[in-house]
Amino acid sequence: MKRSGWSADPTVGELQLDERSSLRRVAGLSTELADITEVEYRQLRLERVVLVGVWTAGTAAQAEASMAELAALAETAGSEVLEALIQRRDRPDPATYIGSGKAEELRTVVLETGADTVICDGELTPAQLTALEKVVKVKVVDRTALILDIFAQHATSREGKAQVSLAQMEYMLPRLRGWGESMSRQAGGRAGSNGGVGLRGPGETKIETDRRRIRERMARLRREIREMKTARDTMRARRNSSGIPSVAIVGYTNAGKSSLMNKLTGSGVLVQDALFATLDPTTRRAELDDGREVVFTDTVGFVRHLPTQLVEAFRSTLEEVTGADLLLHVVDGSDALPAEQIKAVREVITDVIKESGTPAPPELLVVNKTDAMGPTERTNLRALLPDASFVSAHSGHGIDALRERLAEMLGGLDVEISVLLPYTRGDLLARIHADGRILDSHHEEGGTRVHARVPHALAAALSEYAHAGTGESGE
Repeated sequence: MKRSGWSADPTVGELQLDERSSLRRVAGLSTELADITEVEYRQLRLERVVLVGVWTAGTAAQAEASMAELAALAETAGSEVLEALIQRRDRPDPATYIGSGKAEELRTVVLETGADTVICDGELTPAQLTALEKVVKVKVVDRTALILDIFAQHATSREGKAQVSLAQMEYMLPRLRGWGESMSRQAGGRAGSNGGVGLRGPGETKIETDRRRIRERMARLRREIREMKTARDTMRARRNSSGIPSVAIVGYTNAGKSSLMNKLTGSGVLVQDALFATLDPTTRRAELDDGREVVFTDTVGFVRHLPTQLVEAFRSTLEEVTGADLLLHVVDGSDALPAEQIKAVREVITDVIKESGTPAPPELLVVNKTDAMGPTERTNLRALLPDASFVSAHSGHGIDALRERLAEMLGGLDVEISVLLPYTRGDLLARIHADGRILDSHHEEGGTRVHARVPHALAAALSEYAHAGTGESGE
């Protein structure tokens, strides 16, 4: 029986969304995470929260947009935002982030609203977390811990879970705090030998033991991620050797990357109006209007001030960008500050490409959600981004023009070849027909002479059949 709004055979994305929605946080109940140590880990109980930000630079609109993004992050994590406060300062207070006087005012707001958590729009030092928590008398969570909590909720694959666990431990390690008997020490010497009372060393504190255990667990996770990276590299190399061009879909979180991928490929990957809904890269094959096959890869979304721990942990996933022939950079046109989104995404991509040592792939900007934009906003963005394609993955507007633009750009990346293929290599001729564009061909005694434009990988495979005198030339 067909359900209203659902197909008879739900897609993978619909099943994942159904599973994700089946278990929701209930306000007033604890959602403590299992701890691998015996010290107090900053378990997140994000139910009723007050947001706090420090405005150090930029315009008032940028500061308000940053707080709106923090509110969206908090709601994605399952909390209810009660109040949001911004303080204008030259720099965050080194002791309490907002200063002792404002911390007392924050305590009053917490009492009036009945909040049980304060979320700060920045990464706080362990000392700042402890000092601010002592004043406001409720749990204090910074932006990094909030994003890590969202990643922990949304990770589904083995690799994704390992990457999130590693990032959480890197964040947690300098923030471990002793609690009660956790400060006790282990004996440094054996009673009755090698010295007596007063001569035995203090030994290792319990918190030091916990740090050592976390470091050992982090080392194991890094080994596992390296092994999974090998498998990912093998699959990527296999795709590259096929000669089919690859397009990596990158962009800000919730810009509509997965929705656009579904429109371009007809797949059913997970789509949700939430931040960081997609963490695991998904690869799908599609055919453009000119018959060219293309592989699209949906990647993890970015955000302003993306935690360093996540960038390092997801390094192997982000490397999908370096092996792509083209970057499809999706921008949320309905956002108040789309230029800030573009800047944040390019900063992370530049860092990843710089470390890999590979040349940066060409980029095609795609402004999504045009159906949610007003005429004035569209005009301003077209003037700001004259080379961008404007589409709506929701309504389908501009998708056909984007397909034509993709075919044109990918065609410009091909190289021109002239080869004489033996009649026994019909497989290579079939690949030229599938992945390239034949300009001229005719049969001779020694085989089929083909003049065509093909992707770089296929040109390399055909190099041994280049005919003497004409050879292979690239543009």
